[in-house]
Amino acid sequence: MSRSGLAGRLYRGEAGLQIVPRRKLWFLISGGLVLLTVLSFVIQGFTLGIEFRGGNEFQVPTSVGTMQRAEEAMHTALADESTPEGPAEVVSAQQVGDATYLFRTSPLEQQQATDVRTEVANELGIQPDEISDNRVSAAWGAQITERALIGLVIFLVLVTGYLVLRFELRMALAAVSGLALDLLLTAGIYSAVGFEVTPSTVVGFLTILGFALYDTVVVFDKIQENTRGITAGSSQTYAEAANLALNQTLMRSINTSIVALLPVGGLLFIGAGLLGAGTLKDLGLVLFVGMGTAFFSSLFFATPLLVTFKEREPRIRQHTQRVLARRAGGRDGSAVRRPARQPGQARQAGPAPAEESAAEEAPVPTGGASALAGAAPKVGSRPSGKRSGGARGGRSGGNRPGGKRR
Repeated sequence: MSRSGLAGRLYRGEAGLQIVPRRKLWFLISGGLVLLTVLSFVIQGFTLGIEFRGGNEFQVPTSVGTMQRAEEAMHTALADESTPEGPAEVVSAQQVGDATYLFRTSPLEQQQATDVRTEVANELGIQPDEISDNRVSAAWGAQITERALIGLVIFLVLVTGYLVLRFELRMALAAVSGLALDLLLTAGIYSAVGFEVTPSTVVGFLTILGFALYDTVVVFDKIQENTRGITAGSSQTYAEAANLALNQTLMRSINTSIVALLPVGGLLFIGAGLLGAGTLKDLGLVLFVGMGTAFFSSLFFATPLLVTFKEREPRIRQHTQRVLARRAGGRDGSAVRRPARQPGQARQAGPAPAEESAAEEAPVPTGGASALAGAAPKVGSRPSGKRSGGARGGRSGGNRPGGKRR
């Protein structure tokens, strides 16, 4: 791997991607996706499974031939039946394993379900007892939804409390906002594409909550490490430190998402596509979509939103202004710089800059009595420098001051 290539720089956290500085762009993209999601909710709605709206299930053996032949027989049998909501119809059809075709229909009365089973058996040339039917009440789906919402509220309360204790309130709000965006986009994709919402879908929604928060907590932990004591210096703003943390954890987020999506993709495409496991399809779809949107929300929405929250804090705002002002002063040369002190040079209190220039311009007296008078020490001052040997000893021919005469 080339050290100068993008992959190498990503692994070392040196890619320098400008994610936080372009947060307005990410907010616009997120806002556009949310708008499309709301429009999908209003126009398209959700395709609710039989567990949420009620209905009947008919299991037909695959020995009758193709699923298309069995579905045509089911449509023919339902053509003569009607329900309070309108004509009876096949809601969904899928193959479960290698031995069963599963058809879900509108809610039918017990006698209607018996007539449909008998007519389908006659069309396919099998015995009626080879076809099994089951009635599902909508009350069961409503109960599952209610319990899922209660679990979601409890989860959010506990997670918010943990994030406030582990980080701070603004980080907790940003993380929960990213989580809400993840759930909203996943629901929007389900609504737009027409995926059937089943109890397995609800379980999948609760599962992706933990994955989305895991990636966000990893990024926020690095941001907290990079910004600890940041206001004491003046070389880096909070936004720059947060963007650096994103670059340092970006490759880890990519690896985590890929490693998580591979088994879920196998569950979806192999388990549901090749093996025909309908339950795996419902669970795999929501996990695959939710984990993909969690990668976007944690990096491109939660972190820029955190920076926006922090920059409204007076302490961080003042620090940012101080850093930017220092850089501007360094660029235009308006900052006053003192000459660097040479190594070993003692620090002296010199005159003001105006006095220094005046001293440099004044002529220096040279020679004559003026020079000697300027060089003579003042009365009462100690002589500077070391004494000569004759002065110390006083025995080399001179009289020592204050000494006794011989």
